[in-house]
Amino acid sequence: MRQAYPSDLTDEEWALVRPLFPKRRRGPGRPREIPQRDLLDAIFYLLRTGCQWRQLPHDFPPWGTVSSQFYRWRTQGVWDKIHDALYARVREAEGKKAKPSAGIIDTQSVKTTEVGGPKGFDAGKKVKGRKRHLIVDTLGFLIALVVQPADVQDYDGAPAVVAQAKARFPRLKLLWADSRYACKHLPIRILAAFWIIVEIVKRVGSGFKPVHKRWIIERTFGWLGRSRRLSKDYEQNPRVSEAMIKLSMTRLMLKRLRTLRNTG
Repeated sequence: MRQAYPSDLTDEEWALVRPLFPKRRRGPGRPREIPQRDLLDAIFYLLRTGCQWRQLPHDFPPWGTVSSQFYRWRTQGVWDKIHDALYARVREAEGKKAKPSAGIIDTQSVKTTEVGGPKGFDAGKKVKGRKRHLIVDTLGFLIALVVQPADVQDYDGAPAVVAQAKARFPRLKLLWADSRYACKHLPIRILAAFWIIVEIVKRVGSGFKPVHKRWIIERTFGWLGRSRRLSKDYEQNPRVSEAMIKLSMTRLMLKRLRTLRNTG
């Protein structure tokens, strides 16, 4: 029996996520030898600590098995399915409707490594790498996400992430954003294309002050920072980067649901 790690799922958390994994098809073939929970614990360990696949502790399943299963589940859409199911449950547990009507949009530029893949230079933040375009709800949980090269301007990348958000939640009607999203008549373009109002929230005064609504997505970026695998973009494929971010949010939602159940 392996030792427990802080990133491991509790029995209660595993009970929440277990029904969302695909069941093994009946028929000929070898039975499943490695429990899904052990694979998921290994993935969460890598996400939290930032280690390489090959550096997973030996008391986890073989790193090659963990890695291949991660990519297989990503291709099958398992990570999206789990994230979206937990998202609805955590909103309802917080007393909100399962489908949000408002959100906050912003970006985060992060450095990449030598693994290759699409990248660019964000001249404003002096970062060579990729840009995470996020839309979150008023609780800070993820509505939509697109990872692009860092040289894509916020207002140019916005339509892609807004389109994803609208497709997922047609009742979405309002987005709060900072002044960068006022360029190139973006609010008018978004309204015309998606029937979503973009409200520009400007910073008032000097010094550090939480900005109305925008502080929520800044807190989300802080949550992502707890996962050291996300300190840089270590993935060659931006779609894998998106999966890692959704997994980080999935882990957060599992903890939130457990806390709400225990305090409710």
